[in-house]
Amino acid sequence: MILSARKVGRLLAALSVALCFPVSAPLSASDRNLAPPALRWEEGSPGCTFSRDNDGKYRYALWTSDFGITLAVDAQELTLLKKRPERFFGVHLTVRYRGHDSIDVFPSHATLEFVKHSRVIQPSLDPDNFVQKIQAEVDQLEDDTQHEIKKHPERREEREKYVQAFQHDALEYMEFVNQHSLPDLHLDRENTQASGWVLFSTRNKWIGDWKRPEEFVLRFPIGGQIVEFPFLLPPKQGDLILRQRPE
Repeated sequence: MILSARKVGRLLAALSVALCFPVSAPLSASDRNLAPPALRWEEGSPGCTFSRDNDGKYRYALWTSDFGITLAVDAQELTLLKKRPERFFGVHLTVRYRGHDSIDVFPSHATLEFVKHSRVIQPSLDPDNFVQKIQAEVDQLEDDTQHEIKKHPERREEREKYVQAFQHDALEYMEFVNQHSLPDLHLDRENTQASGWVLFSTRNKWIGDWKRPEEFVLRFPIGGQIVEFPFLLPPKQGDLILRQRPE
């Protein structure tokens, strides 16, 4: 399968649209006042912990009598997202239920606030929509390729390199989202734990160059409550995690 450089660019642009929700404006003071009361992570508070771990992640945990949530953020996330075909910010969440009944978890309603960028709030990306639209673009690529090869068969090798690189990245992202996203779920005494990734687009007219440190607030709905995790990257000036290599 082949595709010209121009069409590869068009395909990448279409992929960007597929991953983005409509642009989110900063919330007004009145909007914030309408939000339900939140359970907020605070360093040093009962049930709140923080760690820097050998896998290169910062972990924030908040525990109540009914549940615990651990937020893991890669120390190099701001650098990693620049290398992705679509620039999204990813967080890994682990939810553990220890109550006596059940609880509902809604990653689909999670949001990420970019505090130093006009406090813009981005909703979580929908995993199914992500995969479906990427697949649709790959299908369109196959149709376009058949037309291109008939017009310019002499450019096959050059064009195949563009297509192969795009297809490789697209396949990796589809597999990652399919296998590792955290879905909306119901936890009870028999099914007590779930973990996975929640992704947020960073394409927004209010989000500019990254600051240092960058400041975020993750809001995560669970059991009729909103759990807030304020965090910085890096958490402290000059903070650096040295990843431990597997033996």
